[in-house]
Amino acid sequence: MNIFRLIVALVFLVIGLAIGVMNTDPILLKLPFIAQVQTSSGVAIILSLLAGVLIGGAIVLATMVWPLYAKLRKANKQVGAQAPGTAP
Repeated sequence: MNIFRLIVALVFLVIGLAIGVMNTDPILLKLPFIAQVQTSSGVAIILSLLAGVLIGGAIVLATMVWPLYAKLRKANKQVGAQAPGTAP
């Protein structure tokens, strides 16, 4: 499994390098309330992809993982309350 993770990481690294090398045009990012940042289009693409992954992960965490974890805790408490003579 560790070899698989290494291969996947290397594939994404190569894709990121290819995006960075092929998109070297300078662009100016005008960020609201912060500043203006001049960078290459490859860096802007990679950062926007990273921001999308982080925001999407946070949405999944908030809408799926936390409610299911709360439901699991509640179910475990109910099972523990039904069998008071058994030790965990």
